[in-house]
Amino acid sequence: MGIMAPRRTQALSKDVIVKAATEILDAEGEDALTLKALTVRLSTGYGAIYHHVADRNDLLAAATDDVIGRIVTGPAPEPRQGLRGLALGLFDAIDAHPWVGAQLTREPWRPAVLDIYESVSRHLQALGVPERAMSDSAGVLVHYILGVAGQNAANARALAGSKTDRSTFLAGVAARWADLDPARYPSLHKAGTDLREHDDREQFLAGIDLILTGIETTTASAGDR
Repeated sequence: MGIMAPRRTQALSKDVIVKAATEILDAEGEDALTLKALTVRLSTGYGAIYHHVADRNDLLAAATDDVIGRIVTGPAPEPRQGLRGLALGLFDAIDAHPWVGAQLTREPWRPAVLDIYESVSRHLQALGVPERAMSDSAGVLVHYILGVAGQNAANARALAGSKTDRSTFLAGVAARWADLDPARYPSLHKAGTDLREHDDREQFLAGIDLILTGIETTTASAGDR
């Protein structure tokens, strides 16, 4: 007869369940998160889990909401820096929890995505963006943040499953770009020399600054009319 796992003696809360799910997701990936794995980790039964979450999808969404909820903020004293900080916080969170990026694009109606939109919009309002430009401005920023952060996390996952580290990968791409015909691909040929020193976070923030500069310029032009 097999030895049964000890039963949990303390009542579960949703926070405890979400924390355990996040640990499984971070350590083993999305495929490893099953309700069975969760009952084993928490030494409990299915009924105790179902009391707090409807199913695996609900659990994934709750874990995503928890991660994003620690990042989103209200207006900052200096809204441009507040937006940069928010964007970088989301980038780092998705980098640390790659499954979050996939979940955000899979279910854009979930509270996590709505909270991101609201937080970005509040910062833009503090920046003086008029209501007529708010939807486009917030949409561009959110899509850029989630798109770039999600792709960065996907690239990291792909490299983690191979024997190639990031510096070796970049060196290989740089070598290919350096071999391109400079007459046909002058920009890529030149960029290849800088690729080895490429910093994902710095490039991400450079994109945020370009978008914010465009928003501010458009807003100022509209105000002059």
